[in-house]
Amino acid sequence: NIAVVFMVDMSGSTRGWINDAEREALLLLCEALERLGDRYAIYGFSGITRKRCELFRVKTFDDAYDAEVKGRISGIQPQEYTRMGFAIRHLTGVLKEIEARTKLLITLSDGKPDDYDPAYRGEYGIEDTRQALFEARLDGVHPFCITIDEQGPEYLPHMYGAANYALVADVARLPAKVSEIYRRLTS
Repeated sequence: NIAVVFMVDMSGSTRGWINDAEREALLLLCEALERLGDRYAIYGFSGITRKRCELFRVKTFDDAYDAEVKGRISGIQPQEYTRMGFAIRHLTGVLKEIEARTKLLITLSDGKPDDYDPAYRGEYGIEDTRQALFEARLDGVHPFCITIDEQGPEYLPHMYGAANYALVADVARLPAKVSEIYRRLTS
């Protein structure tokens, strides 16, 4: 009855220990989800201007959790900027095609929407993301964000809603906290 897509921030700001923590969290989650039997997919996202929005297929709903998927997770690398709206819209479409009573879109990110394009920075990026999340809810998808951005409480309630995000202040705890948050969301 559950289908979940993990949308992983692959922006340049995740370089280093943040990217390591994301990969570790995903590997732990996959192991747990395989035992639970929940259906899940993983996509990375990045972008640089509206002309180059990139979505990276790590694991589709149809992919088995095997050595190839583990290799894709291990290969997640920082790319460009945190352009979120397009990824939310695309992945909502992916979830719409899946039969499930509960559909979750969980974003793992280190910061707010951003882009090389100055028009997207600040309010426009936040509002574009907020609109994409609103559209997702209309389509029966429940968005949630897990962030390490200590400024997250300044903008995430506006985008996701007051109860639809979690701040993990200690990046070293991210892998354990992601599993804990997932458990809370699905029980």
